[in-house]
Amino acid sequence: MLLVVSPAKTLDYDTAPVTKTFTQPDFLDQAEDLIKQLRQLSPADIGSLMSISDKLSQLNAARFEAWEQPFTADNAKQAVLAFKGDVYTGLDAESLNEKQFKYIQKHLRILSGLYGLLRPLDLMQAYRLEMGTKFANAAGKDLYAFWGETITEKLNEELAQQKDSILVNLASNEYFKSVKPKKLNAAIITPVFKDWKGDKYKIISFYAKKARGLMCRYAIDNAISDVNDLKAFDYEGYGFNKAMSTETEWVFTRQES
Repeated sequence: MLLVVSPAKTLDYDTAPVTKTFTQPDFLDQAEDLIKQLRQLSPADIGSLMSISDKLSQLNAARFEAWEQPFTADNAKQAVLAFKGDVYTGLDAESLNEKQFKYIQKHLRILSGLYGLLRPLDLMQAYRLEMGTKFANAAGKDLYAFWGETITEKLNEELAQQKDSILVNLASNEYFKSVKPKKLNAAIITPVFKDWKGDKYKIISFYAKKARGLMCRYAIDNAISDVNDLKAFDYEGYGFNKAMSTETEWVFTRQES
């Protein structure tokens, strides 16, 4: 079983990592190719491309300029510890022990506009490049064209190594569009999280994002390898709603957030 999640815009490179264990991303050459193309943009170009403020544009121009190989523990940080955001709040990687880091290194993958696909302990340098960014590059009009079938092929490779054929999609639509379901050698299960609001269950973005991280944490805490065991997920009041679920879309609901 593989779980996939989205990255986060917010990064933390100030807090020291809680583990010294790290690995190198598989697609550093592709990332460097993108960086070289991104360096041709002015801060104003970056601001227009990403719809961000002048301050953030300057910051990301500086990040692209500073990006360099090789990645070391001094100039980079493990992805699951560098990303901060609702998903990562729910996952709470800072509280994991070494045995749990081994579990997520095997079972969790992070989709990325710059790095393609990251293992949790892969080192990464700071960046901002959302998968949906319409950045015209040597491969086509956007990042989906740049990554093509590369991410799907890597997921297939890793699923084959695990001798499994289940992918749990906990990523946003923007990021999961980088995966080609018809070419993926796996059944895809998509958990959906809904909260009671007004007079019905609704997807509330903040809570749903955090719940994706909470489900990852539930899998870690219980060392889950059988996807059906995820139906017992009950963190922060969620429960599996069989009546609202289908074979491939599993709905989890709660009455009060």
